[in-house]
Amino acid sequence: MIFDKTLQFSDAQAVTVSAKSTNAINFNAVGRVYGAAADLSRDVAKSLKIPLLIQVVETFDTAAEDGTLKIDIQLDSTDTFTPDKTITIGTFTEAELVAGFQVPWTLLPQGINLQYAQLYFTVGGAGAFTAGKITAGIVGSVQTNGV
Repeated sequence: MIFDKTLQFSDAQAVTVSAKSTNAINFNAVGRVYGAAADLSRDVAKSLKIPLLIQVVETFDTAAEDGTLKIDIQLDSTDTFTPDKTITIGTFTEAELVAGFQVPWTLLPQGINLQYAQLYFTVGGAGAFTAGKITAGIVGSVQTNGV
């Protein structure tokens, strides 16, 4: 998979407790058409199919074998991430979170209308993960190899 570092949320990021992605993406400020009274509106994926890859690169593990991982896209108008808006990608069980697993959401969702985006990983279950890594970002195309 080919990643542009400016469009990458995580690069083999260890996710053992709830945490934000290592990187945030800045979709840049919207402009204003000459003579217009207001800035253009933003909806990054309104009419485009923008490939998103979230892939497990190291198998997740907990002592109790009951861990879950919820993945959200957080959006904010500033890079402080309070956040202004959250889009849930899904919640995945420890049994699913094996090396090579790709989150089945392969396109950037509609509704990304703020300047900054990051992923947020929420760990659930009896305790923290003792292992597990994620690589995620916007890519040219998601390679599935028939998965």
